[in-house]
Amino acid sequence: MIRFTTDDTEMPALDERKIGKWIRSVAAEYGFSVGNINYIFCSDERELEVNRQFLGHDYYTDVITFDYSTPTTLNGDIFISLDTVRSNAEMVSTTFDHELLRILIHGVLHLTGQGDKTPETKAQMTQKEESALAKWV
Repeated sequence: MIRFTTDDTEMPALDERKIGKWIRSVAAEYGFSVGNINYIFCSDERELEVNRQFLGHDYYTDVITFDYSTPTTLNGDIFISLDTVRSNAEMVSTTFDHELLRILIHGVLHLTGQGDKTPETKAQMTQKEESALAKWV
């Protein structure tokens, strides 16, 4: 089950059924089924709180993924700062909706085991995001 909730922000406009189908399709490409994925949309300040409290990081970010997956099923909590999604969209001259889709799938890719801490893994993540976004119809 894929759930969308908010914590101190308004829910963005989402086609939850279409997003769920897309996420399940991308997960299947990596050999996974979808168990329970919880998206929590929040503000920059809430995202910073989560980053400090659970990861010991003192900086803003667009997405934080907590992975509870099994070898075959994706499970996790994905915190997304809508403030940062909005500012990132402006920075790269794209729409908020496109950037939100990129971040939604970014979290899923983390659940499949994809990292992004080195230049090489970051480039791989970007390529996988682009591949997944190309399948959005």
